[in-house]
Amino acid sequence: MIAAVIRRPRRFWPLHLGWLLLCALLFIGLRHAEDPSRPEGRVLPVDAGRRALVYAGQRGFRGYEVVHVARARRGEGGTLDRWVVLLDKVPHTRLDQAVVVEMDDAMGRLVAIRKPER
Repeated sequence: MIAAVIRRPRRFWPLHLGWLLLCALLFIGLRHAEDPSRPEGRVLPVDAGRRALVYAGQRGFRGYEVVHVARARRGEGGTLDRWVVLLDKVPHTRLDQAVVVEMDDAMGRLVAIRKPER
């Protein structure tokens, strides 16, 4: 009865070795491939937040910090691909004094600064 419960371990080592080799080959082969989530030439989200603070400061909105950064594609409320950055006054005001900064996603140029719709 005990012999029926104890089984001989299965031998999957060729499968594991093949998987490791495949991963190593893909790692080496794709190391210089472009990251599709960060196309070359586009402003990154962190940089968009920093630029939004600069643009807001130039327009007199001082004492704000970045709350959220989102990318909006053409047709999602605008005619071009852009970064939409939400800024709120510090200490936070539950978005009562929030400001939305929209920038071109390729060059980071200011498109609009507005109060969010409530």
